[in-house]
Amino acid sequence: MIRQEDVYKIGQLGKPHGVKGEVTFSFTTDVWDRVEADYLILLLDGILVPFFLEEYRFRGEHSALLKFQDIDTIEDVQELSGAEVYFPYELTPEDDDADYTWSYFEGFSVEDENAGLLGRVAHVDEATENVLFELENGLLLPAAEAFIRDIDHEGRIVRMSLPEGLLEI
Repeated sequence: MIRQEDVYKIGQLGKPHGVKGEVTFSFTTDVWDRVEADYLILLLDGILVPFFLEEYRFRGEHSALLKFQDIDTIEDVQELSGAEVYFPYELTPEDDDADYTWSYFEGFSVEDENAGLLGRVAHVDEATENVLFELENGLLLPAAEAFIRDIDHEGRIVRMSLPEGLLEI
């Protein structure tokens, strides 16, 4: 069984394309292409389900057409339309130069160099220009790269150096 804490959101499926089982895919990161993943994970009725890729082709910088194995008709694709698409942390390369989406950090612990462990990231709020880590304990932290000192991908820890007084607000 795939657990929510083992994956992060990378996009969403759109409408069917043609009549042979292709579907549009809008993504925030192309990590699945960079590691040549065999499958993507879809959230269907609250359950994370792996779907194996038969083929795909890019349509733009942030969109592609996907063809999943055993999804061969427009009716099959319509059942998947709108599904959120996730990718496993374990398949994500630990490359410091990689472009990670902010949602990649959901489930990571956050430590401040002075205050210590602050909590786990429950959600990343990207609704405004200033991205925020929303911790499980309700604490909101600026997810500015200037404050991030280190990322332990294996241990799933973000180490930060927050400005003095920020935690007292």
